[in-house]
Amino acid sequence: MRYIQLTLFFLLIICLSAFAQNGQFPSQLWHKGQITTTSGQVFQGTLKYDLDNNLVQLQNSGIETFGASNVVNFEIFDEQYGGIRTFYSLPYSLTGEYETPIFFEILTEGNNIVLLCREYITTDNRGMGMYSPMVMNPIWGPPLSGAYRLAFNFYFLKDGNIQKYSQKKKELLDILNDRSDEVELYMRKNRLTHDQRGDLLRITAYYNQIK
Repeated sequence: MRYIQLTLFFLLIICLSAFAQNGQFPSQLWHKGQITTTSGQVFQGTLKYDLDNNLVQLQNSGIETFGASNVVNFEIFDEQYGGIRTFYSLPYSLTGEYETPIFFEILTEGNNIVLLCREYITTDNRGMGMYSPMVMNPIWGPPLSGAYRLAFNFYFLKDGNIQKYSQKKKELLDILNDRSDEVELYMRKNRLTHDQRGDLLRITAYYNQIK
């Protein structure tokens, strides 16, 4: 049994390493999916998204480009990781000045709070010995290593306002202040951290559950 587990582990290492070396991050690939526009039209085909410029491209009979101001949401099936990912266009000011529609990925939502994120590609010079380079699973994380890796900015949508999260534990507990004691206990029991994508998803879902 242990031999099988080790074999599977090394196969995963090889797959992830090849993925990183080819530079094939999710935003660089075409995915099956659909776009819902502000006019109510739904387009299906293969999609490629660009969060830096808040654009999504649709490849069908040709290639058509949509800006965040023309899109309500789009979703993709990420074949690399086997999951559906949903992005909404929401008004927000990245520069601290005027709000404009930009794309956020919805990680988990509920009646009380919504966890959002925006991914970006960054350099990472940390090594992992013989296993480097490696990448981050955009659905759960965590970051492993490699010349380039995916990183995330997280945001909370609460009471109609979008708040950027600094990935500090104190700020997380302040945001969830009316249930902070219960949330902190849940984090300790389940060994969850305050700055990892998959853990934040679980923490936010738990908060919505106990509200």
